[in-house]
Amino acid sequence: MIRNTTIPDAVRAEYGLTAAQLTPLGKGLINGTWLAQSGATRRVLQCLNPIFPAEVNIDIDVVTRHLAAHGFDTCRLIPNAAGRLWTESGGRAWRLLTFVDGVSHDRLSSPHQAESAGALLVRFHRAMDGLEHTFTNPRLGIHDTVRHLAFLRDTLREKADHPQHADIARLGRRILAAAEALPAYPQTPDRIVHGDPKINNLMFSHATDRAFSLVDLDTLAWMPLPLELGDAFRSWCNPAGEDDRISEFSAALFADSVRGYAEGARGWMTDDEASSLVAATERILVELAARFCADALNECYFGWNPDRFATRSEHNQARAASQLHVAESLAQQRDALDAIVRAAFPGT
Repeated sequence: MIRNTTIPDAVRAEYGLTAAQLTPLGKGLINGTWLAQSGATRRVLQCLNPIFPAEVNIDIDVVTRHLAAHGFDTCRLIPNAAGRLWTESGGRAWRLLTFVDGVSHDRLSSPHQAESAGALLVRFHRAMDGLEHTFTNPRLGIHDTVRHLAFLRDTLREKADHPQHADIARLGRRILAAAEALPAYPQTPDRIVHGDPKINNLMFSHATDRAFSLVDLDTLAWMPLPLELGDAFRSWCNPAGEDDRISEFSAALFADSVRGYAEGARGWMTDDEASSLVAATERILVELAARFCADALNECYFGWNPDRFATRSEHNQARAASQLHVAESLAQQRDALDAIVRAAFPGT
């Protein structure tokens, strides 16, 4: 796995880390990440997962320069000895980043955290609003729900020989039934978004527990804003976490998060964007359930945690069941959640 990758001496030398103390950092399952400490100086060394092209660092450099120019706390890429944004070694791309000194939470646990998360995300979106950039990694179709549902149907048919097919197929049928019941979702314009605003990609202040920075910027893209917010709310408003089969959608955390976001979004966000937040969140939950369910049969998803699950299939079954359970919980509260949005965005 990426997180167990050995750091080549050439990479250490390119970044002046030969004498630095390097220790694994965070719980991420995608990129390999280490804290590089030299005296009082802390930096972050990463080995990119092959799912990301090395050129994604160009996008990160453009966006973080823009964010910094607008007073936003953000990590920055540190060029190597040759002045390049990344280093190639052993078929892998490596990069060095400035260290963002904060706390990463696995789930929200207070109204303060939720409101501050919403306030941070809208600040990010509004800072991005004036940037014109064509991304090297555009992530086209990442939230093409119809495509993901079709892939699940095909996988259920084609992987009938999987030893756990019967259990996974039962879960898959529930997901497809939930998809049939999804409410209408309007077309809205693309904006520059983070692309993966789950809760542990937000950094909170040690002193105040206020969200102040976003990390893991490999997923930057142009995307409809409600889908970005739906991806945020499905993570922020699930107190149990996405690996827990017994989970629910918290209306209280949703209200706090929406309030924090709306404070900076009123008059900027369109009525269609605001009014579709609940529908977009439900759509993202069902879409992710479909993706994880298909991965439970294909067993090729990169984000497997062997410390908790015996197989990729087991991990992805838990993920799929969790997302579906949260979607079902949200659907039962849909009217109340829409009322929360209307209260936060009067006139929608």
